[in-house]
Amino acid sequence: MPTVGVMDLKDGDFLLDVREDDEWQAGHAEGALHLPMSEFVARYGELTEAAPQDGRVHVICRSGGRSAQVTMYLVQQGIDAVNVDGGMQVWQAAGRPVITDEGKPGQVV
Repeated sequence: MPTVGVMDLKDGDFLLDVREDDEWQAGHAEGALHLPMSEFVARYGELTEAAPQDGRVHVICRSGGRSAQVTMYLVQQGIDAVNVDGGMQVWQAAGRPVITDEGKPGQVV
């Protein structure tokens, strides 16, 4: 399983958040693309339109389980994808910003 640590992510890296709507609304990483795992296959085209052509897709969820499943699916599709180890819980614990859609401070639920 290709994996990357939260602290290895740089500004501008493409981040795909596969948490559900209520989790996203509570707080997310700025600039992330939100495609809930429950809708992922149906909305797959949104990812292929938004992701950089030759870039890496960093997949994140709350703790790393759902994002691991999506990462494996993407790798099988020939996409350069990696799972973000520890997910948004580690993201927040590392002091990385978590915001709401309004740009206010958010939280990981």
